[in-house]
Amino acid sequence: QVQLVESGGGSVQAGGSLRLSCAASGTMLSANAMGWYRQAPGKQRKLVASIDNDGSTNYVDSVQGRFTISRDSAKNTVYLRMDSLKPEDTAVYYCNANVLVLGRVLVNYWGQGTQVTVSS
Repeated sequence: QVQLVESGGGSVQAGGSLRLSCAASGTMLSANAMGWYRQAPGKQRKLVASIDNDGSTNYVDSVQGRFTISRDSAKNTVYLRMDSLKPEDTAVYYCNANVLVLGRVLVNYWGQGTQVTVSS
């Protein structure tokens, strides 16, 4: 069984910064593509940023230049540095990972979610 454990959410004022962390643990071979999604109240969960094994990254336009995704592959951990936060960034942020498990099967996992609240 694989778990994604998130940390780092909280409440900040507009213009502030937060860093989210997500560590994958359990019986696994490796974590492949990892990413962060967010879900605001009454809205669908959407991709914020992702990072592949080779370090290539992808961002939704609304966070480009403000958020930075990175990873420590040795620790199977992905980070999301969020700067210049805006009230519209308020949401529950979810970690997502494609994990290679025994038998070399790729399985998708979700974290439990962490709340980010940005006040104006």
